[in-house]
Amino acid sequence: MDTNRIQEGGTSGLFPDFAAHVSNIKYQYGAVREVKSYGIGEIFATYKDVLWEEGRHKYNVSSFIGEIDEILLGEEFSAFDQSTLDGLTATLRQRGNSNATINRKMAALSKLLRKAYKMGDIHSLPEFRRQKERAGRIRFLDREEETRLFASIRSRSEDAYRLSVFLVDTGCRLGEALGLIWNDIQEHRVSFWITKSGRSRTIPLTARAKETTRISFEGRRPKGPFTRLSQPQFRAIWNEAKNEVGLATDDQVVPHILRHTCASRLVQGGIDIRRVQMWLGHQTLQMTMRYAHLATHDLDGCVTVLETPPAPREPLAASCPDASSPAPQKARASSKRDSAAAKEAGEPAKAKATTGKKGRAAP
Repeated sequence: MDTNRIQEGGTSGLFPDFAAHVSNIKYQYGAVREVKSYGIGEIFATYKDVLWEEGRHKYNVSSFIGEIDEILLGEEFSAFDQSTLDGLTATLRQRGNSNATINRKMAALSKLLRKAYKMGDIHSLPEFRRQKERAGRIRFLDREEETRLFASIRSRSEDAYRLSVFLVDTGCRLGEALGLIWNDIQEHRVSFWITKSGRSRTIPLTARAKETTRISFEGRRPKGPFTRLSQPQFRAIWNEAKNEVGLATDDQVVPHILRHTCASRLVQGGIDIRRVQMWLGHQTLQMTMRYAHLATHDLDGCVTVLETPPAPREPLAASCPDASSPAPQKARASSKRDSAAAKEAGEPAKAKATTGKKGRAAP
């Protein structure tokens, strides 16, 4: 090999094509980002308005993230590892959080970290494992409780009373009802566009639910049937009425109980669980299955089967006669006697018909 040639001309003389290709490579350094560390609170402040809309849910998420940041002592990180997540879960459980509460807090954290990872703020994510939740009792109002509570609400506010009736007969969430505008109500149906799952749905209205959307007003028409109320106003009226009717100590009697009441009545009335899911707007059937135990009439047929004795079986000899029984032998003997009698009388014996190729009897 000509070493002088290599020294003088480098590799371009030996590998002209490769050298030409290398000379066209351009390096871009602008895409490389400096690895920085961020705290959970800082990340939340950056993306909270992008990930969550204003409202009660965003308020709860803010509380969840604030508690998580406090547990982590405001520590900054560039990668959120599995051991940090496991320690966080253990601390929440030690503080008395149920698995359901831990799942809600971890869901908020997961959504925030996935956004930060996508934007390049952190470079690794842990595996979020959903904690197993127990199926607790579902509280709903009976007819007598509804009558007493609604009468107390009506004595305080006609608008709050109309809203309560609408909630229990449609099963919608409080925010969904407050967000309705007049165009969402057509004929005997209502369409919910602002929903928790992000999926719109349309359901029919009962007679009294439709009546609640007919309001009288003076001056400028409100934007929707319930827009004259806010969530804090309705909850304040609800709590006053709840205390008045003797339900003050029941912490499950909150406005959301009207959604449970609607679902429970549908299931108890024999409505298929899939239709209940569509009515409530649940994203998964698992959410609706919480009410499935109320469909008690679906199991009544099982009692009938268990209480009905089996029909008696017929004797085997009667249903399947034995081939060795004397009946066939007697029949053969009778046939022989008939044939012999025919010969003595000079009658020709009956010949078996044979069939030709085309299915005709042979002569």
